[in-house]
Amino acid sequence: MAALLVACAQQPAKEESCQKHLGLCCKSFGSAVVDGDSVRLYTLHNDSTGMVAQFTNLGAKLVTLYTPDRNGDFADVVCGYATAAEYAACDNKAGKGEPFFGATIGRYGNRIAAGKFSIDGVEYQTEVNEINRTLHGGSKGFFSVMFKANKIDDQTIEFTYKSADGEMGFPGNLDMKLTYKLTNCGALKLVYEATTDKPTVVNLTHHSFFNLAGEGDSTICDEQIEIYADNITPVDKNLIPTGELMPVEGTPFDLRNATVIGEGIKGEHEQLKLAGGYDHNWVLSSEPDSCGLRKAARVFDPQSGRVMTVYTTEPGIQFYAGNFMNSTQTGKTGVKYPYRSALCLETQHFPDSPNHDNFPSTILRPGETYNHVCVYKFDVEK
Repeated sequence: MAALLVACAQQPAKEESCQKHLGLCCKSFGSAVVDGDSVRLYTLHNDSTGMVAQFTNLGAKLVTLYTPDRNGDFADVVCGYATAAEYAACDNKAGKGEPFFGATIGRYGNRIAAGKFSIDGVEYQTEVNEINRTLHGGSKGFFSVMFKANKIDDQTIEFTYKSADGEMGFPGNLDMKLTYKLTNCGALKLVYEATTDKPTVVNLTHHSFFNLAGEGDSTICDEQIEIYADNITPVDKNLIPTGELMPVEGTPFDLRNATVIGEGIKGEHEQLKLAGGYDHNWVLSSEPDSCGLRKAARVFDPQSGRVMTVYTTEPGIQFYAGNFMNSTQTGKTGVKYPYRSALCLETQHFPDSPNHDNFPSTILRPGETYNHVCVYKFDVEK
């Protein structure tokens, strides 16, 4: 995997194919003010691959990601909004049916039961922003805060944020940094780092909604997915893990071989009913390489030939199949996003880990550094 990210054959530059698409956000993204700071747009490009990505300092969000199909034609493969104002308005409704398009999620990605957990015998109460649970860090999680941006070069940007002790109920002052990089191998690489001055819990993740046929396409049900995991963490009616590990063998959750999403999601399995489809954490079973990266998932779109392979240092990945998308969000090209028109693959520690001693720990202590690497690698099949 290290060789994959560092040394690979360069591809012909296709950046000129993207430029006609970039005008939308570059010209009309506009401005909004959040917490006294202006929402801005930043563009990265890679001349080796022609890939272009755009980000905003509001929630350190990925706004656009242009990748080539089997014919060399580029399309934006992530959902999102065309303007800064729309992102700001969406964040104000987070936890009330609105998505987290392209967002950085923290302090704790996914769910915490009743918003409660204990560290060293001290109980903490975080903001409950959904029914009897904290989702994605609360109503003012990292997805809605203003990050400081530092564009390192044409392929790399850093976002930093200092989360104050007690923010959304989480203990400790947390300093976090997220670096996005467009690699020469056609990958978007994310590196998270964080430190604290008091014991706390941390589970950072990325929340892009992907459609490999292109943003605005009507469905991801024809795409094929593989997830390299022998178990999931099953959930209760509140989508909180029960604490058990459920083998995927013989269930619709066995995605170890390529499965058409629309076919896999059919059936009467209790876990599919509880979540309205796929919205679960898979416990990764693939072995990490020398860099600590394990192959987590692979998605293939037969229409475009695009392939996205996900690598991570984390023990789990949340696969969400757009179960609650309902044509109420209008995307960047003016198309409403219908039911199951995008999917999320969020590399992470497990949901509600602070309340399950048998799950990998998410506690971060002073003197330690939280590290998390996630790679979305793009290829094509002819």
